[in-house]
Amino acid sequence: MSNGVSIIDFYNMETDFATEFRRLLHNIRNLQGDADLKSIMVTSAMLAEGKSTVAAFLALTAAKKGMKSLLLDADLRRPTAHRLFGMDRDNGLAEVLSGETTVKSVIRKTSLEKFDIITAGRAVPNPSELFDSRAIGNVITEMKFYYDLIVIDSPPVIPVSDPMLLAQEVDGVLLVVKAGATQREVVSRATDILRSQSRKLLGVVLNNMTNQLPYYYDYSHYGYDYAPRPKDLARSKSKRSRRDQGEAVEDQPPADKSSRQ
Repeated sequence: MSNGVSIIDFYNMETDFATEFRRLLHNIRNLQGDADLKSIMVTSAMLAEGKSTVAAFLALTAAKKGMKSLLLDADLRRPTAHRLFGMDRDNGLAEVLSGETTVKSVIRKTSLEKFDIITAGRAVPNPSELFDSRAIGNVITEMKFYYDLIVIDSPPVIPVSDPMLLAQEVDGVLLVVKAGATQREVVSRATDILRSQSRKLLGVVLNNMTNQLPYYYDYSHYGYDYAPRPKDLARSKSKRSRRDQGEAVEDQPPADKSSRQ
């Protein structure tokens, strides 16, 4: 059952997080022109790299920028969209692909006028058998008539074959990579697979960047409010205490551990 909590309620366009997604959307739209990129598949090499979150926020950002956007959850094995937006998963893409209903009947409206969702639908025992390139292609083609941008949350590339069927039906593909977690060889394998089946790879979205890159890439080091790191704060307090006791204290950086014997 749905818990009713949606990420729309917490999305703030003024945050640094939202700024990055606006930049991503801008870069995508400038690649080949708006008319050529109406459907974008978001995938990853392996599980747990953040592809579903990237897909959700990309579609949400497009809606916030005035584009009529649709998020389509095509990951029938591990669907996520319904949980991110506080919905039930049933009556979605699985029901459409099985021929039980039409795609227009499974479109879910959200609190944003220009943002709709199609969930993955009910759990099915053999998603690969249900996943048909012609059927999913018909869904995407029909939805292009109603939306400016369709973002498809796809399964990861290496474990299953579904993304290869999807890649043939979309206008572009984004590969999400989790910084500090995904091995270089795995990323290389995923890109090789995508390029062998399709020439639509737009680029790579680097996820979890602030936890892996040097501190000067971290947004917390910019802006008007600076919060010192705990070690810096403790060192500053120690210096003040020693000065109060009459000791001479020099402001020197800590010794290089590599020079210690």
